[in-house]
Amino acid sequence: MEHMVDHERDGTPVLITEAAPSYEEQHAARKRKYAIMMGARIPCLVLAMVFYQTWWLALLFLVLSVPLPWMAVLIANDRPPRKAEKANRFVKEHRAIEARGHQVIDG
Repeated sequence: MEHMVDHERDGTPVLITEAAPSYEEQHAARKRKYAIMMGARIPCLVLAMVFYQTWWLALLFLVLSVPLPWMAVLIANDRPPRKAEKANRFVKEHRAIEARGHQVIDG
């Protein structure tokens, strides 16, 4: 019997909870995303200054840098999406009654 159980499981852990990441983990991830997006604004502004003689390229970098703070705040204030993952859940095998015919005694 135990041999059957070992054969059916592939070694992946069984999910026993659907708990979300802790508040501290979520907050750290949001702060990291905010810092990355705000950090991306600085190179855009620097590149706009470097290419000031090519007006259309400087304008492109400026236009790219304008929505970054707004997007960073929206993303930082949004809660993380739920992960769509296939969980390895324990499924109890149901036993069926024997399918052969049985003798019925009428009283």
